[in-house]
Amino acid sequence: MAPDPMPFVFEQLEEARRSLRVAVVTETWPPEVNGVASTAARFVEGLRLRGHQIQLVRPRQDPAAAPDDAPGFHEILMRGISIPRYPDLRMGLPARRALAKLWTWRRPDVVHVVTEGPLGWSALQAAAKLKLPAISDFRTNFHAYSRHYGIGWLKRPILAYLRKFHNRTLATLVPTEALRGELASAGFRGLRVVPRGVDTRLFDPGRRSEALRGAWGAAPGDPVLLHVGRLAPEKNIDALVEAYVEARRRAPRARLVLVGDGPSRGELRARCPDAIFAGVRRGEDLATHYASGDAFLFPSLTETFGNVTLEALASGLALVAYDYAAARAHVRHCDNGLLAPFGDGAAFTALSADLAADAARLRAFGARAREAALSLDWDRVVRQLETVLEIAAGAPPAAGYETSGERRTRMPMPQST
Repeated sequence: MAPDPMPFVFEQLEEARRSLRVAVVTETWPPEVNGVASTAARFVEGLRLRGHQIQLVRPRQDPAAAPDDAPGFHEILMRGISIPRYPDLRMGLPARRALAKLWTWRRPDVVHVVTEGPLGWSALQAAAKLKLPAISDFRTNFHAYSRHYGIGWLKRPILAYLRKFHNRTLATLVPTEALRGELASAGFRGLRVVPRGVDTRLFDPGRRSEALRGAWGAAPGDPVLLHVGRLAPEKNIDALVEAYVEARRRAPRARLVLVGDGPSRGELRARCPDAIFAGVRRGEDLATHYASGDAFLFPSLTETFGNVTLEALASGLALVAYDYAAARAHVRHCDNGLLAPFGDGAAFTALSADLAADAARLRAFGARAREAALSLDWDRVVRQLETVLEIAAGAPPAAGYETSGERRTRMPMPQST
């Protein structure tokens, strides 16, 4: 891949900062519980704290809810429908005309499209019509999920749609260098790495609760294996069950605690009747659950990043995960966790059992996990996003878009640091 024609240094742009009007379009938002919603909210809050004006466009979650309208923040609630098998999540409906009307009246400097659904596609169409610069996030491996729901034949069409979607924007943000390489080889262009951060004040080993561990049936010294995430087929829950069974064989006092909910919960209850199903947890309650575990088992093979990985590190948990996404970027094998080769279920099971049976390594890995997380500051991450937005806002109108067979020159964007 050819280097950018103009390298940018973030500090050199600091003096030229100006307040931007940023339209953020997302089909998921708190209190919905998923990594996209939480990181989008964190980025929006970080931009607001740095003086930017945010126009948030998202589906209405509660029919009775009123849009938030605070200084520097204006919320637009659109129509949406529930996602099949995920009734607690909403998907936006097409709204190109409504968005074009909105942005004619309240024109943003730049449009940031977070999700790739119908509302996100409408945002790209409206931005192109009004010659507004737009960037996008690659957030979820929908093409990878397809095989878990019996529609594997859709993988190639879904990937083609995602490529068409993102190649209409000036830049597509990805959280890791590995994902950038994967998508570049699949024909995605304008890829920029903007990593993720973690709130180390919230997720802190100091929140460990012996009372909570006691409620789980864990005596002092008993290994508690924790999993936080959606209980669904695409999260490779079978590997989690197999790892737990082997861990119990090696360490009979081991406990499994599952934080989250989803369509696989009933099946998991039947297969692991002695596991603790803690349900959905938020805020300090979630942080206490993290800190009260000893090891974090993360068997997913479909993540674009995996925010829970950073939350577990910050909480002082030893990790077992596959060698990709956030784990590849932040877990050092045999130092603050263990990495199994991608897709090697037998290795994941063996590493999980080995760690559960080794109290000394659990403690040592957990301490070094916390040290690794302390450098993942959200403010630095938000500044990288801010730089991409500022350069996009100053780009020539509609530069970088690919529309109806016409390819235009992409603008220079900052190298990730």
